[in-house]
Amino acid sequence: MIQFIDACKRYPSGFDALQNVSLEMQEGEFAFLTGHSGAGKSTLLKLIALLERTSRGQVIVNGQNTAKVSRRRIPYYRRNIGFIFQDHQLLFDRTVYDNVALPLIIAGLAHREIGRRVRAALDKVGLLSKEKNYPITLSGGEQQRVGIARAVVNKPPLILADEPTGNLDPELSFEVMSIFEQFRQVGVTVLIASHDWELIRRLGHRVLTLKNGKLIADSRSTA
Repeated sequence: MIQFIDACKRYPSGFDALQNVSLEMQEGEFAFLTGHSGAGKSTLLKLIALLERTSRGQVIVNGQNTAKVSRRRIPYYRRNIGFIFQDHQLLFDRTVYDNVALPLIIAGLAHREIGRRVRAALDKVGLLSKEKNYPITLSGGEQQRVGIARAVVNKPPLILADEPTGNLDPELSFEVMSIFEQFRQVGVTVLIASHDWELIRRLGHRVLTLKNGKLIADSRSTA
């Protein structure tokens, strides 16, 4: 599903965000990406999502070499990836329903199919009753769940999340992670950047550790 082969990312400033990172993730696997602030976690996720491109080395996702994806094809490539941000990035002038529907509207799906998929995604995250609400009326945890619903409404085989529980208390954090667990159980590949070691230990999945842009450890945490 995901393969990094000596992948490097140097920004124009000369900063090496990632240095010779090699790793593999299998389809349906769940892993955490951890490390200090600035270790390269967000950059690694952005390379997978083609929000950034490698300076050297290769990133292969679902058999596709990302270096060979043209700019014009990037939107089609991203339809197979659900990306969840720490700050939700919701549209506050749109309802919960409209926020989740946006990727499907862009993809050109029929109105009836959009409705079916949006309500299924909202039901999955426990927010079906709030489809007409505006994000400003929701709690932080509920806003994050709207972000998750929007990321999975296209039924992507791969979910990436960048510090999705960074602004949540421990109870809400575990609740959000439980949603990701449900997706893993139906064969979705999940990679989550997080610095919440207590939460990582509780869940007991594979842990990829970055330090100064280098992958220094690849192990399973002990719950």
